[in-house]
Amino acid sequence: MAISELAFERARSFSVAAMTTQTWIITGATRGLGRALAESALAAGDNVVAAVRRSERVADLETKYPNTFQAVRFDARDTGGATALVQTAIDRFGQLDVLVNNAGRAVVGAIEEVGDEQLRELMELHLFGPAALVRAALPAMRERGTGTIVQMSSQGGRQSFPGVAAYSASKFALEGWSESLAGEVAGFGIRVMLVEPSRFRTGFNEDGVLEFAEPSETYRDVLARVRADMAGADGRQEGDPVRAADIIVSLVHGDDVPLRLPLGSEAVERLTRAYRRDLEGVERWAETARSADFADVPPSSRPI
Repeated sequence: MAISELAFERARSFSVAAMTTQTWIITGATRGLGRALAESALAAGDNVVAAVRRSERVADLETKYPNTFQAVRFDARDTGGATALVQTAIDRFGQLDVLVNNAGRAVVGAIEEVGDEQLRELMELHLFGPAALVRAALPAMRERGTGTIVQMSSQGGRQSFPGVAAYSASKFALEGWSESLAGEVAGFGIRVMLVEPSRFRTGFNEDGVLEFAEPSETYRDVLARVRADMAGADGRQEGDPVRAADIIVSLVHGDDVPLRLPLGSEAVERLTRAYRRDLEGVERWAETARSADFADVPPSSRPI
């Protein structure tokens, strides 16, 4: 049985009574993986603060879980509102155990087609917003000596391809930032998990959600297949958000979380190929690379 299948079965067989109640903040919880995560955590007996732009879209959860769910109007790009959001969770439920930076979107277009404003907006959504929330959450987690930060990245956060440079740039940035974070906070009992999904049946590819830059004559044919593939994926993605959410909740409640969790068969296969390609590149050019060092300086013994 594959690791993901084991985790899923573990999640389904968990005894709620045996689980320690945790308090979550989840951004972008109105649909897709964010919504599925909120439902899975609530079903496990946890408390959830859903940070969403349109709270009416999660009104049903507030009705179903009046004692353990709270919706807060929040724009994930609003770095100034991060501290208040964290304080809301602590005031309502007494603690903060899990922060999930999930809100996200994509822009499809060639590098020459995507402008500064679109690129900055993705960076604000995928890097600056999550960074502000993490900074706001860390003091409370450090004080209690426990906590889990879940950064929803993408298979596009470890590899990229034509047409998604802006999206991948923001996710690559999130991954590098989070890898450093993981080393800084491990000694305080705080864990960091980067989730790298492939295609899941969420609203990500819906018309009006997925943004396409105005195509230029130069790249119209070059990116025609990419645009068609991205536009036609909605409703046909192989990933099940409910299964994915159960796996994540199971891992958060467990004793160990991976720094990186490829999620979905496509992510496993594509990232495996990407790692092997990169390793082959390092090995091919290793001697050339080593020749750049001073001949009389021994190899570094630095702590990192």
